[in-house]
Amino acid sequence: MLADLFETNWIEVLDVVIRSLLSLITLFLVTKMLGKKQVSQLSLFDYVIGISIGNFAAEMTINTDSQYLNGIVSVVIFGLVAYIVSIVTMKSIYLRRYFMGTPTLLIQNGKILEKNMRKVKFDVNDLLEECRSNGYFDLNEIEHAIMEANGKLSILPKSDSKPVTAKDMGIKVAQAGLVGNVIIDGKVMKNNLKNLGKTEEWLQKEMKQKGYPTYEKVLLATLDKNEKITIYERNLDLKARDVME
Repeated sequence: MLADLFETNWIEVLDVVIRSLLSLITLFLVTKMLGKKQVSQLSLFDYVIGISIGNFAAEMTINTDSQYLNGIVSVVIFGLVAYIVSIVTMKSIYLRRYFMGTPTLLIQNGKILEKNMRKVKFDVNDLLEECRSNGYFDLNEIEHAIMEANGKLSILPKSDSKPVTAKDMGIKVAQAGLVGNVIIDGKVMKNNLKNLGKTEEWLQKEMKQKGYPTYEKVLLATLDKNEKITIYERNLDLKARDVME
């Protein structure tokens, strides 16, 4: 192994070092040109550009058979295209919609829009995860939820669910508990039901009283610590309003 070290082509190693520094400087300058949006809010177009530029930089660094200028030109060209697109999308709303995308309503008036969720390749578990990340463990507190063009979820809570209200008025509110998902996509979540101290027989009885002898029409059903069941029906035919841009 020591012998291999002495047989190393140090000129080639030096070449890789120089290529690495050049690619790093080029990437930094191109990113600087594109601005902070490329780093903080990636649209689908920005994402594709970012991956492509990174690939060119890696190729320029490792592939010693190609000349420096090839990789630099590729990175600069893609950077210029991204810069030009960012300029024209600021001037044209139609191009902005095409390149950057538009927001998609996932919850409207407290109802889950299953058709829109399928459109953005979201399932119920993805929605629940995003809501929890935004601090909402109970979907019953949400009036509207919008997936932005960059993939982030924006949530408008119901008026009586805004966290500042009770505190500002000096009202003592009972500690909220975790809300369990007992039915997802028409299937009973047995482990969740067990952890909540309930049986399938109990759930079936409660659902029948609410007019659901079967769970085929149930997209999601949740159970809170006060034994309140909230049901979200499948609604593929429900038409969603356009989201304000």
